[in-house]
Amino acid sequence: MLPSAPRDPEAVKGVMFGLTAYTMWGCFPLFFALFDGIPAFEILIHRILWSCLFLVGLISVLRRWPPVVAALVEPRRLGRVLACALLIAFNWGIYIYAVESKQVLQASLGYFLTPLVNVALGMLVLREVMARLQLVALGLASLAIAVQFVMLGELPWISLLLALSFGSYGLFRKQVPLDGLSGLFVETLLLFPLALMALSWMSWQGTSHFLHDVPMSALLVVSGILTALPLMAFAGAARRLRLATLGFLMYINPSIQFLIALTVFGEPLGLIQLVTFLMIWTGLALYSWSSWQSRPRQAAA
Repeated sequence: MLPSAPRDPEAVKGVMFGLTAYTMWGCFPLFFALFDGIPAFEILIHRILWSCLFLVGLISVLRRWPPVVAALVEPRRLGRVLACALLIAFNWGIYIYAVESKQVLQASLGYFLTPLVNVALGMLVLREVMARLQLVALGLASLAIAVQFVMLGELPWISLLLALSFGSYGLFRKQVPLDGLSGLFVETLLLFPLALMALSWMSWQGTSHFLHDVPMSALLVVSGILTALPLMAFAGAARRLRLATLGFLMYINPSIQFLIALTVFGEPLGLIQLVTFLMIWTGLALYSWSSWQSRPRQAAA
């Protein structure tokens, strides 16, 4: 029997960073469920404001200003970053609404769908050639949505909007030469004036909850910090792991959300929804197998 290869310490660190990032993202429903009575739009505003301010300090400490300045002085690059900012803000807003309206199962389905939406966008927009198994996976996902629409008479619009917005975000993000931390800061910085105006308007109207309740105000501030922390962990994982490995870890996030929806929030899982999930999971298994098979082979030692 051949001796097992020694573990790569950097790869082990990468897996730990990846587990941290996706576990934090998976547990987000537990955090956003604490904002009882606060509209999703107001939570979104504070998430933008406080994540931007937190990132100012973080980027200063890490001395990561050069790529940020380089992006801000190029108007052409800012156009794509603004598109990313609007898409991720829309995604955040829909996600917060899903948690507040107790539709975490739909949110989970949306993030299970995201890799398959990426495949579809790659084929339609970037003219990428898809492997046969990836096409089958995409077909299964489409069929699952059709089954839910025909049998229940409604589309899982939260799932579709989350998957489409995050998939489109990834498409635009690939065209922006910024690392995760710098990219998130520039995105929130572009949204900062709009969020600040919205908060000022809500305060003038007397509809703002900020500073009216100390624990809730603290949670609103923390929402910005929690936006940045898993991204930092993800950046650490992305630098150390292959894309295929990251792809497998990605399923941790919606899987945790799925379990939280069933066990913590007690959301009902009907037969049609279960069939939908099974079809999506089968598609994801085929997609993952195809990605694994097409990975670069390492030469034997």
